[in-house]
Amino acid sequence: MKQFTFSEMNRASGEILEAALVEPVSLTKRGKDKLVILTAEQYRKLIGRSHTQAYGLLDAPEDIHRELMTGLEDIIGTDNA
Repeated sequence: MKQFTFSEMNRASGEILEAALVEPVSLTKRGKDKLVILTAEQYRKLIGRSHTQAYGLLDAPEDIHRELMTGLEDIIGTDNA
């Protein structure tokens, strides 16, 4: 899986999204995996596995939802103040 930082996502989002069409892409912040971008087909296969837990943005537990929103805000440069 290719890895990119949130800063790289801000500078080269098109290239990173193109890479995600080929294979899942990990977005990291401060050296830790925070988000994974994958195709809809890959996602459907993932949620079909009973031993793997996957959430959509709206059905994620509060702590995971908060982390997802923080990551997305960092990528698009918004502030939730």
